[in-house]
Amino acid sequence: MTDKFPLRLLAPLDGEPWDIDGYVKTGGYEAWQRVVREADPERVIGELKRASLRGRGGAGFPTGLKWDKVVHHRETERYFVCNAGEHEPGTFKDRYLVEHYPHQLIEGCLIAAFTIGARESYIYLNAEFLAARASLEKALEQARSRGFLGQNVLESGIDLELEIFEGHGSYVAGEETAMLESMQGRPAQPKEKPPFYPTEFGLHGKPTLVNNVETLSHVPHVLRHGAEWFAAVGAEKSPGTMLFSLSGAVNRPGVYELPLGTPLRHLIEECGGGVPHGRGIKAIFPGGPSFAMVGPEALDLPMDFDALKQAGTGLGSAGVIVVDDATCMVTQTLKLSTFFREESCGQCPPCRIGTEHLEELLAKIKEGNGTREDLDKLLQICGFVKGTGYCTLVTGAAVLVQNSLRLFRHEFEEYVAKRACPVQPDGHETGDCREVNDF
Repeated sequence: MTDKFPLRLLAPLDGEPWDIDGYVKTGGYEAWQRVVREADPERVIGELKRASLRGRGGAGFPTGLKWDKVVHHRETERYFVCNAGEHEPGTFKDRYLVEHYPHQLIEGCLIAAFTIGARESYIYLNAEFLAARASLEKALEQARSRGFLGQNVLESGIDLELEIFEGHGSYVAGEETAMLESMQGRPAQPKEKPPFYPTEFGLHGKPTLVNNVETLSHVPHVLRHGAEWFAAVGAEKSPGTMLFSLSGAVNRPGVYELPLGTPLRHLIEECGGGVPHGRGIKAIFPGGPSFAMVGPEALDLPMDFDALKQAGTGLGSAGVIVVDDATCMVTQTLKLSTFFREESCGQCPPCRIGTEHLEELLAKIKEGNGTREDLDKLLQICGFVKGTGYCTLVTGAAVLVQNSLRLFRHEFEEYVAKRACPVQPDGHETGDCREVNDF
């Protein structure tokens, strides 16, 4: 991150991450106290709508609209869940926020739960995030001791508790309906939408508000500083900042906060320090492996929801993975296809069978036994399975293979013709055919 932009979510705090005094000094919990004092859900939702805060976990759905759907649901028994599962390869920003800025998240969760009148409220936390859990637990205890949550919150007569739910699910469990299923003791399998939108039919069959960590972390700042302040940076239809998880072939991988609409080049070259060893860029995943790659010619592409969609890809949770020109795309595509096959819950036959066939054909090519017909078969399978699942896993697997063949078909064809890696000819014999491993 450069010094030109004042950080919002990642602004330095005094003391340890869980130290409530350091957070309060920056204005922490002021928004929460005002929300409790005014008890006006419509004002809260109206401010989020005016700010045009979009969800930072995938599709960029308007946050205020989602809250509005739950608040105005005819069913009065409602639930709130913060999704801190985060299993996507190349995405680690939510874990960073929970570990280093837990009070910011807690305040956002309290505001959300109170606004919708949640009967119970949870933070669904990936069981592998041990350091993050330790930080969150200490922060919750400090917030509880100050009267910000628990019984008789801020002497208002209201009881509001946040419970950590340890998630032992898979990548699919990060999909909100699958997450809610797992929280009820059932297999983490996504539900078909419609009708099973959590705002309509969520936890225990009741309307449930689900937001991810980064979205909720923005809420206290929006309410404290106002919608205009929030929208002062970013793109017109995607205002505010976003945290980018940068990994792969860069000198300084990490989490960077930037205004939405910042060019991809700035993130990679200025923040990430460019590609190691002076190598060139072969491809970039701007939103993780579930979204289409772009080539180096797209380095000036604005990183926001709409610009990336128009470019044929997506921002997703902003897990940016850089692939350098020494990487074998056959090997890289196989590695990620294996991930999709392993993470399929098996509920949808096209996903269960399709991910297996894609991996098998790619492995056949990697082993030196592929044919040109196999390349056509890969595309045929992708056409059959794309868009057929209850969640986006199989679509992501298909997009990965289609995109790899569209951008690097020549590399696949050379691999088939030579029965060895064309990028690193000796790699096929040694088993060291290069792939991106550090995400």
